[in-house]
Amino acid sequence: MIRYKTPEEINIMREGGKILAQILQSTAAQVESGKTAKELDATAEALMQQYKVDPLFKGFEGFPAVSCISVNEGVVHGIPRDDLVLTEGDIVSIDAGIRYKGLCLDSAITVPVGAIDSEVQKLLDVTRESLSRGITASVIGNTIGDIGYAIQSYVESQGDYGIVRSLVGHGVGYELHEEPQVPNFGKAGKGLELQPGLVIAIEPMLSLGSYDVDIADDGWTIKTSDNSLSAHFEHSVAITTDGPIILTKV
Repeated sequence: MIRYKTPEEINIMREGGKILAQILQSTAAQVESGKTAKELDATAEALMQQYKVDPLFKGFEGFPAVSCISVNEGVVHGIPRDDLVLTEGDIVSIDAGIRYKGLCLDSAITVPVGAIDSEVQKLLDVTRESLSRGITASVIGNTIGDIGYAIQSYVESQGDYGIVRSLVGHGVGYELHEEPQVPNFGKAGKGLELQPGLVIAIEPMLSLGSYDVDIADDGWTIKTSDNSLSAHFEHSVAITTDGPIILTKV
């Protein structure tokens, strides 16, 4: 069932989204060689306490942390571990969610550890821009398929990237995961028509190799099956009569 949000609820989500964006930016600013994934999660948790918002991920189906920290071939759902130490040239996805005044927000960014080569930088740039293309397509009268098509067509124009297909975006608001699913590929004009009050998390996940993924030995981390590097960017977006509103930005 699709659960549409009122203008008042969208305004609350916009307030909460700014807080989540600040938490992600401040956590990302701590990324450096020698830092552990657990230390990054501790930063995010301290900031959530400071802003007096509730973490969505900690305890969700038993997940042990407030953020997912996925490194290099890790696509999503990486457990922030003490023994996962960042090194120069790594790329790190930081994914976090909060509940603010009863409503949920979800967002993610991928950042480099120090200097990375041009091929990896392009992976980050293309993934970030594909998210922007998906958001631009999120207008009333378009469909979920139009969002996926906008992402897919842009990515395919930029090179031979794997667009992860078994993981998708989703509705968000009353719960972390709501209907509809929002794939990062699709056919224009197909699927649910976008209506005012729909709030969705759009989250392209790209790799430098295969789009196939596996679950790592920790039972949580989803990684590329060929161990190719992966990037992930995500925003919570409201569909309104004034166009798409990115809720999770400062």
